[in-house]
Amino acid sequence: MMNNLKAFTIPFVGLKQGEHDFVYSIDNSFFKQYEYDDFNAVDIRIDVKLLKKPTLLEFIFHAKGPVNVNCDLTNEPYDHPLDAEYRLIVKFGQEFNDDLEDIVIIPHGEYEFNLAQYIYELIVLNMPAKRIHPGIEDGTLKSDMLDKLEELSIKKEKPAEEKDSSTIDPRWEKLKDFLTDK
Repeated sequence: MMNNLKAFTIPFVGLKQGEHDFVYSIDNSFFKQYEYDDFNAVDIRIDVKLLKKPTLLEFIFHAKGPVNVNCDLTNEPYDHPLDAEYRLIVKFGQEFNDDLEDIVIIPHGEYEFNLAQYIYELIVLNMPAKRIHPGIEDGTLKSDMLDKLEELSIKKEKPAEEKDSSTIDPRWEKLKDFLTDK
């Protein structure tokens, strides 16, 4: 699996200190590597800025582009616009450690670093938990599923002030006879 993700390996050892830019295009084939198939189509551009410092590497990821997914309510496909950033610090230590959230420690002597897992997480974790077609909110989506949901939803009752309050159900009227606080 990881062989196909070699393109995301940055051999930082030969780079001068300072800023370096990398650009990646992410499509569905990238997610197939992870056996992740929640997306219909992906067209994401990842801009990675590497700041190489004497004691650490700082990666700044910026992901932008559409991710086509199915709406959770109607199952209609739509493009969700993704625009997300992530900063990752890579330090050097005795052994590999990624327990901390935005800091990874790699062993002294390492000469390259693979970004694929961080790109994967950046995209997947920035998708909404509930995927709702934008046409549902603005009323432009017409679908059989939406019509069925509308049909099955509980109809809103008229507000109380609109009801005719002068007519009381005769059964309730009878109960007034039992009132003792007169």
